[in-house]
Amino acid sequence: MAADRLLSDEEMLRLCDVIRQTAYAIHEYLKNGYLEKVYENALVHRLSKLGIRVVQQHPLQVFDEDGTLIGSYTADLFVEDQLIVELKACKALTDENTAQLFGYLKAARIRHGLLINFGASRFQIRKYAN
Repeated sequence: MAADRLLSDEEMLRLCDVIRQTAYAIHEYLKNGYLEKVYENALVHRLSKLGIRVVQQHPLQVFDEDGTLIGSYTADLFVEDQLIVELKACKALTDENTAQLFGYLKAARIRHGLLINFGASRFQIRKYAN
């Protein structure tokens, strides 16, 4: 995938589908019970094998409404320079997890995000667009 151009909505949906399928396969293989970092490493490994550009613990800048840099944070995964993937290994996703991802999307001016939970016995993934 070309990271030097903005992906179309259709391309972004296909990318999210690949990530969803890959994450689900990891969940089926490992099940729940590991630390978040194990799932992060597995997802990066498998996506990289598919030729998808993914960066772990990627620093992103946070801007105020006038464009002033006001801080930074670290995205679990930053895919194709256009998609934030926030990973969890908890019993269930919460409203706070969703709010965290929306905050990241808005502050970093990124349009698309995925929230994935490997910690529940049933795989959980949610896609969001800001």
